Amino acid sequence: MREIVLDTETTGFEPEAGDRIVEIGALELVNHMPTGRTYHQYINPERDMPDGAFAVHGIGPDLLQPPRAAAAGEITLRDKPLFKDVAADFVAFVGDAKLVIHNAAFDMKFLNAELRWVGLTELDWERAVDTLAIARKKFPGSPASLDALCRRFGIDNSARSLHGALLDSEILAEVYLELLGGQQPDFALATSAQYAARATGQAAPLPKRLRPLPSPVTEAEATAHAAFVEKLGDNAIWRHYG
Repeated sequence: MREIVLDTETTGFEPEAGDRIVEIGALELVNHMPTGRTYHQYINPERDMPDGAFAVHGIGPDLLQPPRAAAAGEITLRDKPLFKDVAADFVAFVGDAKLVIHNAAFDMKFLNAELRWVGLTELDWERAVDTLAIARKKFPGSPASLDALCRRFGIDNSARSLHGALLDSEILAEVYLELLGGQQPDFALATSAQYAARATGQAAPLPKRLRPLPSPVTEAEATAHAAFVEKLGDNAIWRHYG
């Protein structure tokens, strides 16, 4: 089963009012395991951005009139491609996979508006898996923001001082697995940088489980096995390999 964990950053709240996508970040899961494949793209929205957007997105004011100098860590958008120039690559990356999104209605609304404006087929809303809806159903009455869920599940989101689409999708993937019932052995998600490093053989292995799994062998079974081995004599294979 292939799923794409996805996040967007935008200039505002309503595409029909002229707001546009400025960043898309996504990563691929297969059978709930990260594959290391990611998609990340900044996009020139072809419009001014309000001052409030800088704190949210960490994006520079190069489209404002008059412009101010971009602060350290801000990304300028003037030289980034338009959505029409990256739409085909985005559609090819997501394919026909389920789309795991926090507050899916927001991102799907923007993605489908952008796709419609460039004459491409819109994404089927049935493909969206909304982690916000899952969290509200699982924890009724509790905060269900991405930051709140990170606190609940003990997920480190300290790098999230500024929103970023790829970082948020990586964090959301961890939250999603916890919402499904918890990570399985070796399910720890690596960042895209870790994956790239591992591909060249330069990265350390992923973290191990914090607590070993208990042995499935009961005390009675262990006693019976020891008695069985004793009857086989000194050459029994279990005496040599433990």
